[in-house]
Amino acid sequence: MDEHFVWMTTRRIKPGTLTDFERAWRPGTHPEGMLRAYAYWSGDEQQIIGVSFWASEESCEAWRASADEARRRAAIAPCVVDEQEAFYRGRELVVPAR
Repeated sequence: MDEHFVWMTTRRIKPGTLTDFERAWRPGTHPEGMLRAYAYWSGDEQQIIGVSFWASEESCEAWRASADEARRRAAIAPCVVDEQEAFYRGRELVVPAR
């Protein structure tokens, strides 16, 4: 089974800021080593979960230490109330066909 490298963030944002947050959240350049990225938000649009898949832990760490990522984080900061982040390794679970 293939091993996956995943970075997840959970952010609570200020009411009414989802559009501004999304505009600022998208990186200006596609990070080297990022394979896929998803964003999910709650019905009240005040909690955002970001899930990104990476080629390696090193490629994720390189992006997180980059000037582009620092600018992106500064741009979303006015919308963010709090956040949690973590890096995970794992494998896909096979779901049987129905």
